[in-house]
Amino acid sequence: MRLIKQLIAVVAVTVLGSVATSIVGGNGVAALVAGLITATLTLVVYRAVVRRTENRTVTEVSRTGAARSLGLGALIGISLFSLVIATIGLLGGYTVDGLGSPGALLGMLGFMAAVAVTEEVIFRGVLFRVIEERTGSWIAMAATGMVFGLMHLLNPNASLSGAIAIAVEAGFMLTAAYMATRRLWVPIGLHFGWNIAAGGIFSTEVSGANTPQGLLDATMSGPVLITGGDFGPEGSVFSIVVCMLAGAVFIWMAHCRGRILPPGGGRQTSEASQLVLRES
Repeated sequence: MRLIKQLIAVVAVTVLGSVATSIVGGNGVAALVAGLITATLTLVVYRAVVRRTENRTVTEVSRTGAARSLGLGALIGISLFSLVIATIGLLGGYTVDGLGSPGALLGMLGFMAAVAVTEEVIFRGVLFRVIEERTGSWIAMAATGMVFGLMHLLNPNASLSGAIAIAVEAGFMLTAAYMATRRLWVPIGLHFGWNIAAGGIFSTEVSGANTPQGLLDATMSGPVLITGGDFGPEGSVFSIVVCMLAGAVFIWMAHCRGRILPPGGGRQTSEASQLVLRES
């Protein structure tokens, strides 16, 4: 029941934010403000509904160290995508023709912030966390990763191969980042950094969503295996490799910190982890 209550509350804010974003359209400043308001309200509502339905301190969105963790996650996300696009460029699949639309970057910052926060709260903060308590970390990771990938089939330029790639990349890497820290800040920052690098800086397609042009005027061409085709670089084999390697590092960190929950008895282990986080 708490899963349903938490999802309803967060999704309601997401829908309202999407409506506001569609109303302001391409207005850069208005889109930035709408996106930041949506992101902030999502976190406020999540904190309130979890505290009410679970009667606990919501440590996963604790303000302590939030800015540092968000910044670190964003830096990792931008660096990882830059590595992917550099590799594709070396193989001739990505070329820069000049400057694109720097003004559009402003609105995209707000939009990508809203996307990163709402998706991480829904998939890592609610779905993964609650399912993990019942099944352990590995089953919860596989289940929520699959749902996350399938959700991207709704995008205009979606493909099955792209959705599978997203399930592997985000479902593994972002969930592993949450497991390693047991907070949402690094996954949110990582998600934001990856997306803003993809759409805002390098002007590539983001998950087949008809992403507008960003800072650079660039073109992509070549085999789908390398470029990701109409779905964007996230459908590239290089994105899968880079995200799997980054995810493996986070899994190693989670293992060293004793934050991988075993199958069964997850609720008790989760409560113990919450106590450790409160005391750290």
